[in-house]
Amino acid sequence: MNNEIIIRDALLSDLPEMLEIYNDIILNTTAIYDYEPHTLEMRTNWFNDRMQQQLPVIVATGADEIVGFGSFGLFRAWAAYKFSVEHSVYVKNNQRGKGIGKLILQQLIVEAENRNFHTMLAGIDASNDASIRLHEQLGFKEVGHFKEVGYKFDRWLDLKFHQLILKTSNQ
Repeated sequence: MNNEIIIRDALLSDLPEMLEIYNDIILNTTAIYDYEPHTLEMRTNWFNDRMQQQLPVIVATGADEIVGFGSFGLFRAWAAYKFSVEHSVYVKNNQRGKGIGKLILQQLIVEAENRNFHTMLAGIDASNDASIRLHEQLGFKEVGHFKEVGYKFDRWLDLKFHQLILKTSNQ
């Protein structure tokens, strides 16, 4: 792969590669607290929902392949949470540790600020030191630690929440 990573809006045609990344993470990591792989129909519905809400779905590409993707959605459904978003960033397993997640997250922060959201949240498995370091590098602070809220791979999982107050006109 060349070293040039391009961040762009995702296209419907990107979903099969995005699904491959997502399902690998479900099956082999604790980054997603799910057990079963998702279908292309599930990912298509998710993508269309984001598009209808005018929320970003972005991909990182390199050497003509998708190497990562990210998005955010509203943190909670109630009206008073309308300025809070929770994001997700996923990187292909053989591309982790190369700064791709950071590029995606930086772009998601810009997207959130441009839409005048006030705060961005991340739910991170407590054992995911790389993700925690990444978020801290970009100014996120730990605001919650939930003990044994997930169960995967025959063990209990802790979940940490990190938060970034965005630079927007809503401050």
